[in-house]
Amino acid sequence: MAETETTPAAEEKDIGDAGSQLSTAPAEEGAQSVPGSFGGVRAPGAVGYLAWCGREAVGWVRWVWRQLTSMRVALILLFLLSLATIPGSLIPQTSVDSVKAENWKALHTTVAPFYDKIGLFDVYSSVWFSAIYILLFTSLIGCIVPRTWQFVGQLRGRPPAAPRRLAKLPAYTTWRTDAEPEQVLAAAGKLLKKRRFRTRADGDAIGSEKGYLREAGNLVFHIALIVMLVAFASGQLWKSEGQKLIVEGDEFSNTLTQYDDFKAGSLFTTDSLEPFSFRMDSFEATYERTGPQRGTPRTYEAHVTYREGADGAPRKKTIKVNEPLETADSKVYLIGHGYAPVVTVRDGKGDIAHRGAVASLPLDGNITETTVLKVPDYRDKDGKKDQLGFRGNFVPTLDLRTGQMASQFPALDNPRLVLTAYRGSLGIDSGMPQSVYQLDVSKMKQFKDKDGSPFAQILKPGDTMTLPDGAGTLKFEGIKPWATFQVSQKPGNATALAGAIAAMVGVAGSLFIQRRRIWVRAVRGADGQTVVEMAGLGRSESARLPEELADLATALQGDAPPAAPSDAPRDLADSADSSEGARA
Repeated sequence: MAETETTPAAEEKDIGDAGSQLSTAPAEEGAQSVPGSFGGVRAPGAVGYLAWCGREAVGWVRWVWRQLTSMRVALILLFLLSLATIPGSLIPQTSVDSVKAENWKALHTTVAPFYDKIGLFDVYSSVWFSAIYILLFTSLIGCIVPRTWQFVGQLRGRPPAAPRRLAKLPAYTTWRTDAEPEQVLAAAGKLLKKRRFRTRADGDAIGSEKGYLREAGNLVFHIALIVMLVAFASGQLWKSEGQKLIVEGDEFSNTLTQYDDFKAGSLFTTDSLEPFSFRMDSFEATYERTGPQRGTPRTYEAHVTYREGADGAPRKKTIKVNEPLETADSKVYLIGHGYAPVVTVRDGKGDIAHRGAVASLPLDGNITETTVLKVPDYRDKDGKKDQLGFRGNFVPTLDLRTGQMASQFPALDNPRLVLTAYRGSLGIDSGMPQSVYQLDVSKMKQFKDKDGSPFAQILKPGDTMTLPDGAGTLKFEGIKPWATFQVSQKPGNATALAGAIAAMVGVAGSLFIQRRRIWVRAVRGADGQTVVEMAGLGRSESARLPEELADLATALQGDAPPAAPSDAPRDLADSADSSEGARA
């Protein structure tokens, strides 16, 4: 028997049309979804073979593109990108700390060559990480473009016509009223527009739809991911990051030669360094003295005077751990603190060979420091040129009762400088670079006491060390604090922040906005009263649709109040409609 409008198949199609495009996910192409022979039947001859190869190549390219731009593959690539960042967090990266990476290689000689071969010491610039990154970028664009066009088309469209049998929809209610059908439909249209539904009048029914911004949230989220990927890439390519240790009273200018350590992206140029300078006027640090947090910093801040540009006016700023100095496109972070003993070294003739602060590197949380001083311009008592080297420790709070030459507290409660001295070649004339914080004594001899034991002395501020054999003196003049600063220039930070905020807004929209449709039909029944039907259809997550439909029905009944029960005969269709009136 041929199907009619009242057959179940026709009703299924009717309801399917009403729910079409509730989701704006891209429609699947009707082309082949699995690999196979895309070329079809091959014609004889060389021309037929070339045509078949062309169709086959195009088919494979289209199939690969469909797979790459599917949401499933995008999620897989995003998961792989997350996994790829794990070794970059666990294994020291050469671009971040080359010394730490080399030490790690020395300790793990078995796996280090393999890790180095696959790029685990430089994850973020490796080929495999870049491949995942580029594929994810391409996949997201391929997902967004067709979805956007489909969404724009739906925004320009109108809500679908009402199904013939509203009672078949999951949320439904009906009642009879004495109001005219035209009056009911006008009131329904006004009510739905007031509730921000898009409406469409179609004969004896009004269709409406709401929740279009749900898909806008999805699109904003995916576009924000692309923005964040672009920001991350630009930040890695054009970034610069350098560190500088500055003693109280010293100045720093943002030029490449001023940095102690400097790293930059592959597209960075020195012309990108913004001109600014600053002087550290003072450093203030206080520490918890009692309780389980003894030694924990309470005040930790550097007071600086900075200038923007070459001729900028001086400005004051206090830099704290999480409150950097922001100037030009750079941020100056406070990352460390220590002490620099101020010493004066006189040679064997009594002339000053060195005077200044000697920055010492901390060894522990109580700022026990290792101290190295190199004096290349030195003459012995006979006027002969030579070189001196001093090595030892600076201790802010020394307590000899512990039997250890280690600080017991990070503040300057009982400062002491412990040094021994060497003479000979410092190795600085070889042309090879060397650290100012390390002393190579392979070509030097240690000074000895009269009894032949190694020469060493503990000094407090104001004390003088006299070297054996009239070789000169070292006076411990005082102590200055120093601080280490990190100057970072990352052009993608603001863009990445905007992308992250947009992504959160998009996710919130896609989670909390519900796409749904409401239809209102008003027709005159056989008894002369108007039969009002309201039905709703939403996506599976629209759990509150029945409540919303009931609320709209209650509001509409102000203009179309339910009529008193009538004794007039009703047709079977009206009776069937009335029996389904309580499902909302």
